[in-house]
Amino acid sequence: MAVITNIEDLRVLAEKRVPRMFYDYADSGSWTEGTYRANEANFQKIKLRQRVAVNMENRSTATHMVGIKTKMPVAIAPVGLTGMQCADGEIKAARAAEKFGIPFMLSTMSICSIEDVAAHTTAPFWFQLYMMRDRQAMVAMIERTRKAGCNALVLTLDLQVIGQRHKDLKNGLTAPPSPTVANIINLMTKPRWCWGMAGTRRHTFGNLVGHVKGVSNMRSLASWTNEQFDPRLSWADVAWVKEQWGGKLILKGIQDVEDAKLAVQSGADAIVVSNHGGRQLDGAQSSIEALPAIVEAVGSQIEVWMDGGIRSGQDVLKAWALGARGTLIGRAMVYGLGAMGEAGVTRALEIIHKELDITMAFCGHTDIQTVGKGILLPGTFPV
Repeated sequence: MAVITNIEDLRVLAEKRVPRMFYDYADSGSWTEGTYRANEANFQKIKLRQRVAVNMENRSTATHMVGIKTKMPVAIAPVGLTGMQCADGEIKAARAAEKFGIPFMLSTMSICSIEDVAAHTTAPFWFQLYMMRDRQAMVAMIERTRKAGCNALVLTLDLQVIGQRHKDLKNGLTAPPSPTVANIINLMTKPRWCWGMAGTRRHTFGNLVGHVKGVSNMRSLASWTNEQFDPRLSWADVAWVKEQWGGKLILKGIQDVEDAKLAVQSGADAIVVSNHGGRQLDGAQSSIEALPAIVEAVGSQIEVWMDGGIRSGQDVLKAWALGARGTLIGRAMVYGLGAMGEAGVTRALEIIHKELDITMAFCGHTDIQTVGKGILLPGTFPV
């Protein structure tokens, strides 16, 4: 096997090992994919100031996210269908995050259930919730989250309606997946993936099938999901979720200053500046472009995090310098998982941490808490 030195190496390997429909599901954006590409590209425009003759010993990237200690300002983002990138994917990613010392977020649309992840980890994880029309189902899911020992709830606000992702339609990614000739032929070229899937019983959406009334298999799930994503979501619903949960609440999908201010008023503990990885509104700002104005408006009142486009520790440091007090990685985790399972997620985290640590040192700092905009070259970053 080739030496894995960066996230791109993991992506290339994942593309070879994961069936096309599931690889494309993760590695795609909506419509022209302009925002998806901009999320990553706009980080590259930001330049760093190198400093020298500074004592670089005893470095620390440690911080806290909603009061929880983390080895670096990174958490694993909630990604649907993670368990289709690799058998038992959510369990493997959660274990890697726990061992590394960062938070893990489990998606509502995961393959492994809340209970599955809780049974295979010891550290509390976070659960990501979508607003559904069926409020009884939501209450039950929140209660399951509480029983599993989760210590934060992440409410995603930017999926009231689903953006069109052309690759999913062309690949026949439905629930259940369409058994097209192309898909069958592609599966025949992925023996490692097929062998892994043959060894697990987790092949469906574990948080929904068997837990929600009227959903007993993948076909009934598809019709239920199409009816359940609630386009009427409002700030009153956010207040309802906060009341039902009663714990730390993170709001994900904020891209606008006005919405950030409303999030503060809602009593949330943190917000995630996010365009859903470029998978919803194509043509929206990249997350790193949207970040500074939101930090300036509300950063003194609430923890501001961001996701979208992070492929390196340098990206994490740039986001931190622009005021993000946490970042989420989705695709970097997925690439590692698809490439090498749990070991691949661990490798992705090791790569990001090493890049973050060394870049911080080159910029003249030994503690991430002292890093600010001063490490960035003026004129190269959004203001």
